[in-house]
Amino acid sequence: MKRIKSLTLIAILALTASTFLTSCMTTKTNVGAYRETRTNDYTYAKGKQLWLFWGILPLGRTNVNTPGDGNCQVITRFTFSDILISGLTAGIISSYTIKVKAKRIETTIE
Repeated sequence: MKRIKSLTLIAILALTASTFLTSCMTTKTNVGAYRETRTNDYTYAKGKQLWLFWGILPLGRTNVNTPGDGNCQVITRFTFSDILISGLTAGIISSYTIKVKAKRIETTIE
């Protein structure tokens, strides 16, 4: 009985750590003349890429739109929902979340 409690505690700690330590599974790629600042950023598009067998085989390719000028930041991360998908399927199906950020172009009216 004591062994089951310790295994349960270890499983809960591992799940908690994997939930809060996903920043190491984040990739940010600047495209074009994009500079990362907090002002005027907005989410241009989102998508999910699905994989089979622990990330070996992709299930299709996710096409996420990018701005016409090509200046954007592509962020790929392993979020909590991705952890759930991988955990519930024992890694047979896994996913990554893709987000494209762009800058708002301010126009002045003369």
